[in-house]
Amino acid sequence: MHKDYRLPYIKLKKQCDISKFDFETTEEIPCLIGIMGQERAEEAMNFGLGVEHPSYNIYISGGNGTGRTSYAKKVVESWAKNRAIPDDWCYVYSFQSRGEVEALNLPAGMGKIFKKDMEDLVDELLIQVPRVFHSMDYERQRNEIIKEYQEKKNKLIQDLSDYAKEKKFIFKNTNNGFVFIPIYEDEELSEEQVAELDKEIKDAIEMQLNELHEATLELLSNAKKLERAAKKKLLQLELRVGLYIVKPLMNDLFNKYKECENICDYLKKVESDIIENIFYFYSEDVEEEEDMVNIRSLENEDALKKYKVNLMIDNSNTKGAPAIMEFNPTLNNLVGRIEYENINGNLRTDFLLVKPGAIHTANGGYLIIHAKQLLSNPYAWEALKRTLQTGEVAVESINSHLGIGEVSSMKLEPIPIKIKVILIGSSYLYYLLHEYDEEFAKYFKILVDFNEDMERNEENERKIISFISCYTKQENFLHFDKSAVAELMEYSSRLIGNQNRLSARFNKIIEIIIEANQWAKLEKSPIISGDHVQYAIRKKMNRLNRYEEKILKSFAEGKILMDVSGRKVGVINGLSVITIGEYLFGNPSVITTAVSKGKGNIINIEREANLSGDIYDKGVLILTGFLLEKFAQDQDLNLRAQICFEQSYGGVDGDSASSAELYCLLSSMGKIPIKQNIAVTGSVNQKGFIQPVGGVTEKIEGFFNICTRKGLTGDQGVIIPYQNIEDLMLRDEVIEAVKNNQFHIYAVGHIDEGIQILTDQKAEEVYKIIEERLKLLEDVNNK
Repeated sequence: MHKDYRLPYIKLKKQCDISKFDFETTEEIPCLIGIMGQERAEEAMNFGLGVEHPSYNIYISGGNGTGRTSYAKKVVESWAKNRAIPDDWCYVYSFQSRGEVEALNLPAGMGKIFKKDMEDLVDELLIQVPRVFHSMDYERQRNEIIKEYQEKKNKLIQDLSDYAKEKKFIFKNTNNGFVFIPIYEDEELSEEQVAELDKEIKDAIEMQLNELHEATLELLSNAKKLERAAKKKLLQLELRVGLYIVKPLMNDLFNKYKECENICDYLKKVESDIIENIFYFYSEDVEEEEDMVNIRSLENEDALKKYKVNLMIDNSNTKGAPAIMEFNPTLNNLVGRIEYENINGNLRTDFLLVKPGAIHTANGGYLIIHAKQLLSNPYAWEALKRTLQTGEVAVESINSHLGIGEVSSMKLEPIPIKIKVILIGSSYLYYLLHEYDEEFAKYFKILVDFNEDMERNEENERKIISFISCYTKQENFLHFDKSAVAELMEYSSRLIGNQNRLSARFNKIIEIIIEANQWAKLEKSPIISGDHVQYAIRKKMNRLNRYEEKILKSFAEGKILMDVSGRKVGVINGLSVITIGEYLFGNPSVITTAVSKGKGNIINIEREANLSGDIYDKGVLILTGFLLEKFAQDQDLNLRAQICFEQSYGGVDGDSASSAELYCLLSSMGKIPIKQNIAVTGSVNQKGFIQPVGGVTEKIEGFFNICTRKGLTGDQGVIIPYQNIEDLMLRDEVIEAVKNNQFHIYAVGHIDEGIQILTDQKAEEVYKIIEERLKLLEDVNNK
């Protein structure tokens, strides 16, 4: 009697035992704390966050929908709130070198105060300086200096005039300078009259005129000295008045910021510059004090800008360390940018137009970035690595990287950075960076690897229930009853394709929660039941399965040739999987083989037509190894065989059809008919052992759908590797058909077992028939 390889229906899906649930609805269940099924990732994350070293940044890998981003944000914020608040940072004008901008740090919250204090200082000076410089006392002292200078200057001019009289010249002070007119015989002489005089008289007049010119030069020199002395006195007066005004205001600031040495150093430079340039703050042309402030601030707006503060980082409202998530990590969004103003068609900028980036904002804390977005932005990845390498961030523009001249000639002092960077991306991207970017491993030493599945045990099932409860409460959805939870649990196992695992792709679970809630609301149901979850899953599949329905219609109409009953030589139904977007479905294919006498060649028609992949080609070569070991120990393999996937036009890859191809080859070699009502999936090795494959649930359902369309006969089924039993999460209608003996699932571990199912003969009998046929072919070849 043949061994029965059929699986009982209870092994086709792991059903959820709702009798173990100690609740009626998820409303009774508390919310989930933490993340489920990611113990290793959680341990790595906490270790990475705890290491205080600039090279121990973190890369979180895993599939989309596993909760990487929300987990990263939550755990980073939890760590951040217990850390110290970092300093504020600001940019100020450097009074030491023109064009340079100085970076200053202050304790958190002081930056905003400092900025306001500097604005108040300028405003106060704009009021007080004009008031003092237009006071009667200042005017009196100023006038005295000017009067003294004028009197001394007038005396010099008078002395020159008296000297001219002695020399018998009339002295005149005109707009064009000093003029000397000679007197002869009590008459003023013109140049023409002088020319008509005797030579002796002319020479005497010329000599005296030269002496007057020398005296004039001496007067001008003395006048310049007087002017310089007067200006010096005026400047000293301004300095005294400036000190009188500025000192009290600056002393208040020095006392306020005495704990901040760098601020006090800056204030000293501000004080010196204000006193030196006190004229920025007053106008001699304005009398009314109110107008004075407005006009001076307008006239000297650019000059007064250098006393302002550009508050780059304001942590006054920060609780703990900053935790920043940058969703658009362009170069400027990371390292900041310099903005420009259009003034009469000319672009201008200054240090007040420097804007911070995410790195500035996250300084002293954490920065979370999606790796794919970071690498998609030109120069952003290099800028981030440079920041981690140097420990400081400098505002950069993309123009500098492209070799385009900058409009601004400012030189910004870099800001020191202490930051923990968390990159989120796929595992594939992680290994690419690790392989091709040698600096990546240097700065990202912690891998937090998220699983896409987790063990299906009581603890994780409880966590799934808590997750459902938390999400429904958060979104104000209807609550799930026991049957709805059970259906969602089974759907989670189907997503991962394993009875003993649950999917960690929570976005897919959330989709069903949202859609089941909608269908329940449309029915005006007070809760979400198992029927609502089943309906939501079915309707979701219906929205995605148009291509599958089109293929099934082609089978039903006979456009794709496939028999699901009877027996044929060299023809078998294999199973493959097609993925379109997020939808995965099984697609049965007819495999045929043709055998003739030859020299042991097995020809892969798909390969000859350039329609096969490397793994498929390898599977065909493995078949040759099996045949050689089985039938060519004492004789040559005197045959030629061809294998073909019929009506396949889009290419074939993978080795999951290799066992089906071997059965088909053996059928052709021995001219033994094999069953068409049984489809086959499974890989095979050279020793004939069946190996597990992927997508087994979808493959079974794909053949079941065709059999259903053509009519179930009760003897149809699918052969699968026995290792895939725990991967089965079949639809209820398939399980019901198996339960009623309308459809069958066979699990095998060796090619011999499959031969018995497909031929109703023992493998030894089949091999004997094949050997006898090979001997006949050898005899034909020898003749």
